[in-house]
Amino acid sequence: MNFIGSSLSALSLAAHAAPPVQRLATPPADWSQGVFMEVFVRAYQDSDGDGIGDLRGLTRRLDYLQRLGVTGLWLMPVTRSADHDHGYAITDFRNIEADYGTLADFDELLRQAHRRGIGVVMDYILNHSAREHPYFQDSLRNPQSPFRDWYVWQDPAPADLKDWDIWGHTPWYADAGQAQPSARYFATFGPHMPDFNLRHPAVLEDHRASLRFWLDRGLDGFRLDAVPHLIENSAKDWNDQAESRALTADFTRLIRSYPGRFTVCEATASPTAYASPSVCGSAFDFGLEKLILGAVRGETQSLEPLARHFETTPLNMATMLANHDIFAGARIWDQLGGDEARYRLAAATYLLLPGIPFLYYGEEIGMAGIRGQGDEPLRAPMSWTADASGFTPGRPFRAVSPNAATHNAQAQAHDPGSLLNHYRALIGLRRAQPALRRGDYRQAFQDGSVIGFQRSAEGQTLLVLINYGLEAWHGLPGGLKPDQGLRPVLRSGAQARLVTQGRQQPGPPLRAGQLRLPPQSFAVFRLQ
Repeated sequence: MNFIGSSLSALSLAAHAAPPVQRLATPPADWSQGVFMEVFVRAYQDSDGDGIGDLRGLTRRLDYLQRLGVTGLWLMPVTRSADHDHGYAITDFRNIEADYGTLADFDELLRQAHRRGIGVVMDYILNHSAREHPYFQDSLRNPQSPFRDWYVWQDPAPADLKDWDIWGHTPWYADAGQAQPSARYFATFGPHMPDFNLRHPAVLEDHRASLRFWLDRGLDGFRLDAVPHLIENSAKDWNDQAESRALTADFTRLIRSYPGRFTVCEATASPTAYASPSVCGSAFDFGLEKLILGAVRGETQSLEPLARHFETTPLNMATMLANHDIFAGARIWDQLGGDEARYRLAAATYLLLPGIPFLYYGEEIGMAGIRGQGDEPLRAPMSWTADASGFTPGRPFRAVSPNAATHNAQAQAHDPGSLLNHYRALIGLRRAQPALRRGDYRQAFQDGSVIGFQRSAEGQTLLVLINYGLEAWHGLPGGLKPDQGLRPVLRSGAQARLVTQGRQQPGPPLRAGQLRLPPQSFAVFRLQ
């Protein structure tokens, strides 16, 4: 691919000088191996009555997150954007979205999160900026702009223009304001977000400077967005190129040069390759969520692949049930038609499996999606109370969840059998048991509607059994003899409501040959 424009180094124009903020406290060394919460700040908590969530509001809710047991926060983009919504159309990589507050508010969020043992990572977008970004606007209007080479321009339009197809559209665009009508710019995610030219050394150094800007303030790491799309070589070779992996690894090395930092990548193409310690270190395990939700719906074809998944998949993958993107699925409540027994089984499955679990805000209370286009149904204000008043004293920027009256954090906090307390108990168990937090994966089996597996760490071995069926299961778990002693650690009843035997007094021992698992239930046992 040919690029036009002059070679340059314009870092002086890109600099946002700021003194580093002293990192007064740090989260525990293993904070990034716990459970994360993905937060859309705009929808989480409003602190000033304008109907829009902000950083001060999120800081006010840290105690809730600490009680839930999360040790990591992933913030969707909080930098200045052109869209003033999802935030992925960045106009300033080193400043806070005005609706969300100030850099001082961000620093205070970090301090308060660290005091509670919570690390914070934020979205960072390497691939593109907003069309409204000053650098792109300058390159658009002036072919001799020092920023022309910062973006992927071609003049005339590529000869193979008709051969390009990324998700059903051409990635080559013209703009009414451009100086050369025959030129085209490249934009993987649509004309409003033009791709950076990540072959240009000045662009790479500008990104490095932006990453250091946040790391120097005390940020604990990044979720790197859309990393397989950093480099495109041709209309055929545009996804997950070797150069994209190499660039991801380079940025990850910079982040890891700061002690205790964590990186997770969004890589819909080849996620296990990006999870390699030599590339990103962790990546979202796209596809696992479909196996889990298929299993809880009773789709028998999902059971064997689910049981075997982590026999061939790295244990450091980031796991989830859903997130902010509709391509990953609707809100779990909607996908399961409000069936709370199945919902609880899905939560138990991914919180007991290996990986680094990422909850999506509101998942823990069963928030339903709202009406809207694209990703909007997934991004409603958090249901703190039965109406919008828990989110804002003003008018919320978007409609509240349709089931807020019955599924809200305030009501569920006081109900021992609630979905919120189900999540809290599972996360607490995961934090307390080394085998669940960082153990291996062995002796996986599938028998009818049941899957099971063992996890071991620090001299402890746990057996996990999950019955997705509507009938009770009697059987012998794979790899065990009938006289193997087992001690219950956690069990659920027929309605998948959590029943614990007490932290100090575990249930009575039994033998593997005596096991019976009720319908739609799960259990965790310690091998004697």
